[in-house]
Amino acid sequence: MADLTPTPDRPGIHVSKPSPIAPATGSAVCHCGAKATATGDNEVRALVEGYTANHGPSHNRTGR
Repeated sequence: MADLTPTPDRPGIHVSKPSPIAPATGSAVCHCGAKATATGDNEVRALVEGYTANHGPSHNRTGR
């Protein structure tokens, strides 16, 4: 399987939850240079919401 971890050259978001009882982990990198990681279901949910609202897709909507 390919490495799905986002990098500055391949920005995006990656979330993993290997089992129902394991905590989720996530990482995000935006083409603007912002980076973040999170561990725990609630923290990863917040990471995804923040990335979606302020980076990645939002940059495409505003043209920045």
